Amino acid sequence: MLRVAYLLSHPIQYQSPLLRLLGQQPGLELTVLYTSDFSVRSYHDKGFGAAVEWDVPLLGGYRHEFLPRILDSDDVSFFRPLNRGIFRRLRQGRFDVLWIHGYATLNSWIAMAAAKTLGIPVLLRTDSTLIDHPRGPVKLAVKNLFFRILRRFTFGVLSVGQRNTEYWRHHLGADIPVYSIPYAVDNEFFQERCRAACLTRKELRRQLGLEEGRPVLLFASKLLARKCCIDLVDAYLELAKRSRSQDESRPLPYLLIVGEGEQRPLIEARLQQASEQARKGVRLLGFRNQSELPRFYDLCDAFVLPSIHEPWGLVVNEAMNAGKAIVVSDQVGCQPDLVTDGDNGVVFPARDVGALADALANVLADQTACRKMGERSLQRIQAFSFEANVQGLMQACTAASEHK
Repeated sequence: MLRVAYLLSHPIQYQSPLLRLLGQQPGLELTVLYTSDFSVRSYHDKGFGAAVEWDVPLLGGYRHEFLPRILDSDDVSFFRPLNRGIFRRLRQGRFDVLWIHGYATLNSWIAMAAAKTLGIPVLLRTDSTLIDHPRGPVKLAVKNLFFRILRRFTFGVLSVGQRNTEYWRHHLGADIPVYSIPYAVDNEFFQERCRAACLTRKELRRQLGLEEGRPVLLFASKLLARKCCIDLVDAYLELAKRSRSQDESRPLPYLLIVGEGEQRPLIEARLQQASEQARKGVRLLGFRNQSELPRFYDLCDAFVLPSIHEPWGLVVNEAMNAGKAIVVSDQVGCQPDLVTDGDNGVVFPARDVGALADALANVLADQTACRKMGERSLQRIQAFSFEANVQGLMQACTAASEHK
């Protein structure tokens, strides 16, 4: 029996279904050690700029406990949450492996130091990529020193995708053991909900005031600067201008924006300056909980994520489970794994509004081709599953325990 401790900051809606599946695996005794419980109660999410209370189960079906807290908050930073008793809990549990999500917190370093002392191998998982903010020579030198130290505490890493593997090998060396645990969502949940949503699709169109026959573009994420929703709005306004000037027979698509955040006033101001035709084509729908999202994925013809510095973008996984064409920038981390230009979507250079407008026009130019792209999205996402995660984690934990 492999005894594995998983140190995680707080219950995360994307991870809970995976943890329930891991809790059922023969030969694995997983204990999740949470450092905070803020996500299981209503809390203020800084990214959404609103109170959030998840409507999907975060706990239950797996072994977990909350570590005693010294400091806590409604967010994760280097010093918060901060817990006591990590060393004692690892020693008492007699764990074979310690799995840690993220390394940029004091709790993570305390846990790694404790594991090193106790002879417990450490597996790290994060979604970082080399597509990052530029740094000066001093910061780069400090970062290189940081990773040389980190390597001494780490047995291996759990890679979420191609760019994440490149990140680990760049910073920790080509010899670091890498195990594939691709970023995934609950495919079964989203596919089932999207199939059910198609039965009420016309009703949702009526509720949103969408005319029949006009295609639908969807953005669903926090309205943060790095998500670049304003670029999508500008590209949409460019499509509206082209539609007027060229007198195209194709109808202007609708743009649905699901999410809240700091950029909403900027988006609203931009739309106020736009033509009446363009304004009427955009719907700002605010924050929607996870159980509501499949209705919007089902409704759209193409899903768009124009982010910069995006480590992965799990909303792309969700939209692919609805069988949709995907438009992403080349700085969205999941792109090499999930989106191939011209196959199941379109890839454009980040922050290039003209290229984004062209991408939107191209993906909607032929509805049959757009549907075919969506079918290929659904086929591809099958490999990015929790079952693949279980297989990769078992392989990594077995290797780590044998290394003790």
